[in-house]
Amino acid sequence: MALKDILAERPVRRSGIAAAVMALKAKFGERVVTGEDVRRAHAHSTTYIPNQMPDAVFFAESEAEVQALVLICGEHDTPIVPFGTGSSLEGHINAPQGGISLDLSRMDKVLAVHAEDLDCTVEPGITREALNAHLRDTGLFFPIDPGANASLGGMASTRASGTNAVRYGTMRDNVIGVTAVMADGKIIRTARRAKKTSAGYDLTRLLVGSEGTLGIITKLNLKLYGIPEKILSGVVSFPSVRDACDTVIQTIQTGIPVARIELLDAQSMEAANAYAGLTLEARPSLFLEFHGSPAGVAEQAEMFAMIAGEHGGSELKAAEKTEERAKLWKARHDMYWASMTLRPGARAIATDVCVPVSRLADCIGETQADIAASGLLGPIIGHVGDGNFHVTLLLDETNSAEIDAAEAFMARLAERAVEMDGTCTGEHGVGQGKRGYLRRELGDAVDVMQTIKLALDPGNILNPGKIFTLP
Repeated sequence: MALKDILAERPVRRSGIAAAVMALKAKFGERVVTGEDVRRAHAHSTTYIPNQMPDAVFFAESEAEVQALVLICGEHDTPIVPFGTGSSLEGHINAPQGGISLDLSRMDKVLAVHAEDLDCTVEPGITREALNAHLRDTGLFFPIDPGANASLGGMASTRASGTNAVRYGTMRDNVIGVTAVMADGKIIRTARRAKKTSAGYDLTRLLVGSEGTLGIITKLNLKLYGIPEKILSGVVSFPSVRDACDTVIQTIQTGIPVARIELLDAQSMEAANAYAGLTLEARPSLFLEFHGSPAGVAEQAEMFAMIAGEHGGSELKAAEKTEERAKLWKARHDMYWASMTLRPGARAIATDVCVPVSRLADCIGETQADIAASGLLGPIIGHVGDGNFHVTLLLDETNSAEIDAAEAFMARLAERAVEMDGTCTGEHGVGQGKRGYLRRELGDAVDVMQTIKLALDPGNILNPGKIFTLP
């Protein structure tokens, strides 16, 4: 979605917003905030997509309060934009038509842990780190790790992924069911806790990834996993990105159950060394991790080392101690901030695509050539075990030529991924930023999405302007 297209949009202001704010203030008092600083903090600020503030921010504390908000906003034709921690990257939390930002951060309880069934029930505002801290003494953990300490409701809404996805899947695979408040105020539960069901439409999968446009998630039932007996992390460097990618492809095709396998190109390694105090080679590298029994982990590492060696890889620099592993993965998770050291003062614009793993080397190779030809600076990292990689463009926001070049590059990147039977967004979601690429990827399926949206939210009050613009 080109920036000029977002700026050109002039949605009609809805006349009932002021009345809705008054009604909410009368009911909830000081938890309805209209101060400019708070409103700005609840709109988009992590990329060059403009900040489009809501008219008010409501800090909800219960499902009943979310329902009351929806009923008031429905009565006054007022948009609702759900907000978790604000870490999304595609304009999901912007309020292009104004309205109410629904801050769910105070709904952060663990409601139940069913250790014997390997699942838990939580409120949407709890973060993944807080959940795992709560689970620490149970021997269980929740594996989805997008890097940012995002809220689990937000992670479900954007169908988030992360470094563990190659082994444990994405949010789509780990949400058993949700409870949600729909646009008419009705509260629905999409599934019970059974591990499988054939009962009716899969409404869980409909709401997971819907980016707050179909319903507002108020509870989640999530899968949990046992903490592995043995964890081994490590780094292997390669002569080229293609060598690293070919190693990933062969590792996956061989069936080695690697838990994490992350690519950092040479520029990313340079930035990680500077930002995180690492002393690794500034060459294309794979950060990886193995989970299992001591014997199983040793076997996995040995098999991987043989494959890496065939592609010019160095010896595995292992990290077994908890603090060593934590330092390594913190460096990986901090790459958004680390990349800024490559061009101080620049704005970092992150974008991602995902392709079948067999096309990974081709897609990254063509993308690197495109970045160079465009005159841009864009280090590449990725959850390459499932074919997903990210480009972080470092731009001078005051330079219109750079912005134009970046937008043209991102359009070509999305097109390249789709041509390889991949997707324009592996885990960031669509939001505002990638609306323009969706129809190229899914064609008439977008019309079906719009039909569903209008059936469930005929007033278009739930996060309007995201995923697509209604005709």
